[in-house]
Amino acid sequence: MKTANVPQVGLLPFYLKLYDDILPEARHGFDGFVKRIAAGLEARGIGVQNAPICRIKDEFAGAVRQFEKNGADCIITLHLAYSPSMEAIEACCQTKLPIIILDTTMDSAFGLNVSPDKIMFNHGVHGVMDLASMLRRRRCPFEIIAGHDSDPSLMERAANLARAAFAARSMHGSHVLRIGDAFAGMGDFTVEEDVMAAKLGIQVRQIGIDKLDEAVRKVTDAAVATEVAADHRSFACELPSEAHERSVRVGLGLRHILEKGSYSAMSINFQVFGRSDRPANTMPFLEISKAMARGTGYAGEGDVLTAALVGALARAFGAVTFTEIFCADWAGGNLFLSHMGEISPSVATGIPRVIVKPFFVGGSLDPSVLTCAVKPGPAVFVNLTPGPDDTFSLIVAPVEVLAEDASIDPAMRDIVRTWVRPRRKVAEFLEAYSRAGGTHHSALVLGECAEAVAAFGRMLDVNVVEID
Repeated sequence: MKTANVPQVGLLPFYLKLYDDILPEARHGFDGFVKRIAAGLEARGIGVQNAPICRIKDEFAGAVRQFEKNGADCIITLHLAYSPSMEAIEACCQTKLPIIILDTTMDSAFGLNVSPDKIMFNHGVHGVMDLASMLRRRRCPFEIIAGHDSDPSLMERAANLARAAFAARSMHGSHVLRIGDAFAGMGDFTVEEDVMAAKLGIQVRQIGIDKLDEAVRKVTDAAVATEVAADHRSFACELPSEAHERSVRVGLGLRHILEKGSYSAMSINFQVFGRSDRPANTMPFLEISKAMARGTGYAGEGDVLTAALVGALARAFGAVTFTEIFCADWAGGNLFLSHMGEISPSVATGIPRVIVKPFFVGGSLDPSVLTCAVKPGPAVFVNLTPGPDDTFSLIVAPVEVLAEDASIDPAMRDIVRTWVRPRRKVAEFLEAYSRAGGTHHSALVLGECAEAVAAFGRMLDVNVVEID
């Protein structure tokens, strides 16, 4: 059965009934191969639902129905031998589960010195061609990856595609909380709620800060003390206890609302925090950061669209944070990413710091914020942008997160910050990004997973723009 935040794949082995009729013992020669593929996925954090070997229409239909019933996020086909596409095509086209074709074989080598006995166990590739051709003809979308499973990158790609399917399924079930109105005048992320519901399955509920006041009043001193102690175990807390405790108190009130409403994402307009004489007396940046690490999406200024995106990606890929492109390093060829006080500790390298930061909105008390350097290495910059006629595009851009060194201005260590290098020149990247309609709110996903994030967009049935 389905486990929270663990992608589930239905592993569907393809075979030919004729072989059972004339060589009934041959099918057992594939048992180890099927187990090997399943184990490779499970080793990468993917749950596997195994179907019996399928040969004819009724078997394929029954297996797919079982995957649907058990909450699989996608189907991975495994072609043990040639299998006629017409036996499986109806089941594949009628399901809403994404289809991922795994084009691999039992043996990695098939050279001049191979025994002809090996043909039986390594000829599924032309069954792949048959199925893929028919899926295309029927306009049934699918993903495909080819190679041998002895190459770790093949199984990692398969696992990431399963995560993409999990993210797409999660996105369609997003229940997003907005506190306060969206920031007046910010148009790029603004979408009618009925359009988001119809096109992306996103449901939105808006509340006022008075509801947060009510939740904060119910937070006990003991709960605050327990959370502060947990923060000291996880982070380098470099702030007065009073500032820490008030941020934690407001944060726990927010957490209660999120948990009670089963929200998968949230967005807060910081402008609603304008008074110190109320329970919700500071912007809960610290809790927002911790919530992202738990898989709750976030975006600033009332942007529920990007919040849902961040949440879906975070639950699937783990190391994900909300971010914005703030500044262009034209000379260095890099982009500076930042925001007011929100970054997920899931992307941190080293131990994140918690500090108190002056709040430029008058009236509210200064908030606690989490800061950190982001783990250097490959990442993907992702943006979901509304388009004309109620359409959406997913912009996917592989980038490299740069390591911080001694040259960083010491004051920058108190700022939410990341420097990334796109694969194009900065000017070309920014031109392409704006031509695609990219908004100023985005997500950063750590890891070599651009292929999977693009697949996520296709599984959402939105236009995908890759800037590479």
